[in-house]
Amino acid sequence: MAITFTQGILIAIFAIIAGIDFWLEGFYIFRPMIVCTVTGFLLGDLKLGIVAGGLTELAFAGLTPVGGTQPPNPIMAGIMTVVIAHTTGHSPATAIGLSLPFSILMQYIILFCYSIFSVFTKKADEYVAKGEFRKFGIIVLLPTVLVALAYSVFSFLSVYGAQGLMKTLVNSMPTWLSHGFTIAGGILPAVGFGLLLKSMLKTKYVPYLLLGFTAACFIKFGNLMPVAIIGASLAWIEYGREKKAREISKKFKNIEQSLENAGGEEDGI
Repeated sequence: MAITFTQGILIAIFAIIAGIDFWLEGFYIFRPMIVCTVTGFLLGDLKLGIVAGGLTELAFAGLTPVGGTQPPNPIMAGIMTVVIAHTTGHSPATAIGLSLPFSILMQYIILFCYSIFSVFTKKADEYVAKGEFRKFGIIVLLPTVLVALAYSVFSFLSVYGAQGLMKTLVNSMPTWLSHGFTIAGGILPAVGFGLLLKSMLKTKYVPYLLLGFTAACFIKFGNLMPVAIIGASLAWIEYGREKKAREISKKFKNIEQSLENAGGEEDGI
């Protein structure tokens, strides 16, 4: 299905909003789950957006910037996953792998912007020293404007401008290559979730992981809502246990503090 000019503009506007949010990390609407859902809604295929959002979010769940290492851009990955699946008819799993070049290129553009922004720091210091606060405010806001401009231009060109070339390229791929992208796209969510568990998983939470895995894979449900309810219930129980343990610990600390305050050096041993 072709993407209209209006849809391209709307997606570019949303990319600006998500890009600024990613820049400021304010409301976390830049996460693929939200980006894919909104993109699917703008393209008139909300179901595709939700399915693609779930897969892409898992793929990016454990990808976190560490030092100078930057993962692929989650916004363009979410947008292009839905766009490629919508325009070419491929599955979201295949589209994830095909969206990575756009995601990686966007991240390089943002890194290039970061390098440029270092020039603004000296000018900002000069304006503050001279008391020119209006110019200081402008130069502080300028990086955000440039980031928004980068997201808008790149997303519009990728979504609307290059859709014909992208569709021709994807559809001309041999079956074995397309199948390879499908396999890679199916593996990426598992890799992302594995990276997340590597840093977050604790031994005491392993039973919950095994229980959720068993419920999701071996119990036949019409959808995953029962599994989500089970997970939320277990999280609620664990939250109550942790809260009670903290209250008991705090109470014992207060008692110990009271005993220490009640005693004195003159009381002897």
